[in-house]
Amino acid sequence: MEKVIIIGAGPAGISAALYAARANMDPLVINNGIGALEKAEKIENYYGMEHPVSGKELFERGIAQAKALGVRILEAQVLGVGGFDTFQVKTTVGNFDTISVILATGSKRKTPAIPGIKEFEGRGVSYCAVCDAFFYRGKDVAVLGNSDFALHEAEELAPMAGSVTIYTDGKEPEFSKEASFTVNTMRIQSVEGDEKVTGLRLAYEPEKEPDLAASSEDLSQEAFARADGIFVALGTAGSAEMARQMGASLTEKGNIKVNEKMESTIPGLFAAGDCTGGLLQVSKAVYDGAQAGISASQYVRKKQR
Repeated sequence: MEKVIIIGAGPAGISAALYAARANMDPLVINNGIGALEKAEKIENYYGMEHPVSGKELFERGIAQAKALGVRILEAQVLGVGGFDTFQVKTTVGNFDTISVILATGSKRKTPAIPGIKEFEGRGVSYCAVCDAFFYRGKDVAVLGNSDFALHEAEELAPMAGSVTIYTDGKEPEFSKEASFTVNTMRIQSVEGDEKVTGLRLAYEPEKEPDLAASSEDLSQEAFARADGIFVALGTAGSAEMARQMGASLTEKGNIKVNEKMESTIPGLFAAGDCTGGLLQVSKAVYDGAQAGISASQYVRKKQR
């Protein structure tokens, strides 16, 4: 069993790894890419930098520094985290048991720009299959996404739901294994409903349009897909999504609620960086990571006594 698993290899995650490594915790960092730091063309306001560096260069320097200290870095996508007293991190390359987890994958993803998604949040639109599957027992549900995260959410829903369909919104599926669900690749025009979601309006691609001789009523029926619930699972699972799946408290803004030690409301689960809100700067992420690495190491020592 691992002692400390850190999800995310940005400034917060690598900072946590450095402190956990120096505490002899032999941390495992799971990395799924550079994230928001890639958009930073020049970083000029970070301590010790005589000349500006790009976000990409700073990211690579952090990885190199961690590896030089013997930190293990696994390239994989995290699909979810389960457990309570100890944890299991589910990834695209296998599952890993651990005593503690530090979430450091950045801030919450933006809501997709599909009309109706925002309006029906809490009324049929959800971002957490583990949290809300119970409410859709025997009902028809849709999962929005085209990656392994979407496939994982569909698998979580399947035992409860009457049917599960994955909608890729015009994108090609990027699953690492064959999907056992219906996959619809049409673009989504809107989410529709009254008091609650009733389904998805799909936009026909010009080359895929049905026989124009069909009646307008038939066309409308063909372009509408019924669904009692829609689960948004775009890209990869973010820190807030994973924390919410585990039952950890979030703030009103959707960030992970932590104390001064970067502890979440679940013992053994820590968070650092943009996913905790506040100043979205490298300097703040590095501090958060350092504190999380120290706190997680102290937590592991107490558990092992």
